[in-house]
Amino acid sequence: MLAAPAAAQSPPELRWAADPEGGAPYVEADPADPARVEGFEVEIADLVARALGRTPRFTSVAYASIDQSVARGDADIGFNGLEDTPGRRAAMAVTIPYYEFREVLTVRDADAARFRSLADLAGSRVGTLGGTLAYEILLDAARHGITAVSYDDDVHPYSDLLLGRVDAVLLDNVIAERRKRQQPGVSIQPGTVATGHYVGVLAPGSAALRDDVSRALLGAMRDGRLERILRKWQVWNDDQPALHARLLAGGTAPVAGSLEQNGAPAPARWEATRRYIPTLLRAAGITIVLSCVAMGVAVAMGVLIASGRVYGARPLQLLLTGYVELVRGTPILLQLFVIYYGLAGVVRLPAFVAAVLGLALNYAAYESEIYRGALEAVPTGQLEAARTLGFSERQILTLVRGPQAFRLALAPMTNDFVALLKDSSLVSVLTVVELTKQTQIFAANIGSWVIPGTLCALLYLAMSMPLAAAARRLERRWKAPTA
Repeated sequence: MLAAPAAAQSPPELRWAADPEGGAPYVEADPADPARVEGFEVEIADLVARALGRTPRFTSVAYASIDQSVARGDADIGFNGLEDTPGRRAAMAVTIPYYEFREVLTVRDADAARFRSLADLAGSRVGTLGGTLAYEILLDAARHGITAVSYDDDVHPYSDLLLGRVDAVLLDNVIAERRKRQQPGVSIQPGTVATGHYVGVLAPGSAALRDDVSRALLGAMRDGRLERILRKWQVWNDDQPALHARLLAGGTAPVAGSLEQNGAPAPARWEATRRYIPTLLRAAGITIVLSCVAMGVAVAMGVLIASGRVYGARPLQLLLTGYVELVRGTPILLQLFVIYYGLAGVVRLPAFVAAVLGLALNYAAYESEIYRGALEAVPTGQLEAARTLGFSERQILTLVRGPQAFRLALAPMTNDFVALLKDSSLVSVLTVVELTKQTQIFAANIGSWVIPGTLCALLYLAMSMPLAAAARRLERRWKAPTA
């Protein structure tokens, strides 16, 4: 009896990573089917997969984490407007460039004659994406008085530009031209600040697959398939024919930030670390100030909310209870977005003020529950005894109930402070570059999380351990028997 023929095996997958949050023309959800993605990076990934005899499978990864995700094996390759930099080449296997971009300045129409170049922006705030060539350029320009404002996406820099929160945006011409079409009122300056290239990024040990992908890209350049994709998504321009001709002739494209562009070799990883340490320390200082101010406001508000819920009239108790439940039942990230971006049409809060307010309002709800529980934990007999002695309710609160409640609340309050110190990392969505955000940028620029992550952890320990030690000392002191 003949054996049944083996079932045809499906072709292997090519897992590729990108972040759809940035949107078109790179990668975005298909409006007709949100479960699918579309964009010129999607079509390039499909083209490469077909050339390799594979089936493409998309993996959603945050933009700043694509390199690390590919390196650990979550995907075979990353396609997402990833820039060809010395740090990326040192840490990853990168394909040949498939697109040449220009870093360009975008300003408000009213400022087009005043801000023509970076030199004109001394003393101004300029927005960009963190961990990119543009961000490095702005950091170098800081000596001229330019303040780099880092964003996690390429949408809010332009909305903040129109709102006046930044004076210009420095980003790739692909992004700038699309935002200009979508947001009237901005102008792109004709000068080119720098030139770079997009590449596919693979794990360090994937040289063979990298070479296969590069050959597939060269084939698509040769027969015009790549040009057709780029024209379809309206990103083909006069810069691309020269790049394609150079690569097809066996030449190479200069690496952004390399010897060819800046006149000096790319710094070694330890040298880059030495340069970044002062920046990390400044970011740690921002984290400390932000956390202390936010916690101070949260404690004051928490005391008022707890007192209102314990002593207030019924309508006030219901109102305060509703506030507590609303804040505790919604994500803090959503609250930060609403305060900074959602209310921008009514009140344009500075980023740091919005960050303090968002953290304070959130933690005030949690603090109020701690204080309310501590107030209600004081024995009723003590309160009745104080009333019998003629104490007013205010005197009972300040002399009897309050001090005991504070001692009961100290430990959980300290825990909340340490938690807030770590939750302060979320305010990076409001362009506040605190310690975690600066670490992400550092890691993206050197292509590794080992050194940046270790330094970040040590700095957080250095900030949180003294606080915990001080709280334990206070607890021991208050528990000690009095003479």
